[in-house]
Amino acid sequence: MPTNLAAKLAEQLSKALIGKPEVVRLLMTGLFARGHVLIEDLPGLGKTTLARALARGISCDFKRVQFTPDLLPTDIIGTSVYRQEGGTFEWRAGPIFTNVLLADEINRATPRTQSALLEAMSEQQISAEGETRKLARPFFV
Repeated sequence: MPTNLAAKLAEQLSKALIGKPEVVRLLMTGLFARGHVLIEDLPGLGKTTLARALARGISCDFKRVQFTPDLLPTDIIGTSVYRQEGGTFEWRAGPIFTNVLLADEINRATPRTQSALLEAMSEQQISAEGETRKLARPFFV
């Protein structure tokens, strides 16, 4: 991303999250380094707004997952669904198949569900039902 586009993105993000330039800087650093960012803050202080603004600013898809103790790995990565009319199984991708994913309250998820997210973050792919599926580029959590 050329410098002028980076500056424009930083400006857009700063408008979305007023008064937190360090968070914006770290978010952009994670994006440009092709890494991920953990933002810890109180509820209602703009994390979702910032993630949506980032996705909009780089013209990418955005999804949010609220992690809970009953969330299963298949709830985030997807699963095959049986189609009666054809007698076949059809892959239904989960919300992890997006560009910008807001993983909210990941500490509340079970270790198996966290592991599915961590695999996606480190490998840029998921393993499900004996198959490996590549994630979108960019993929940013």
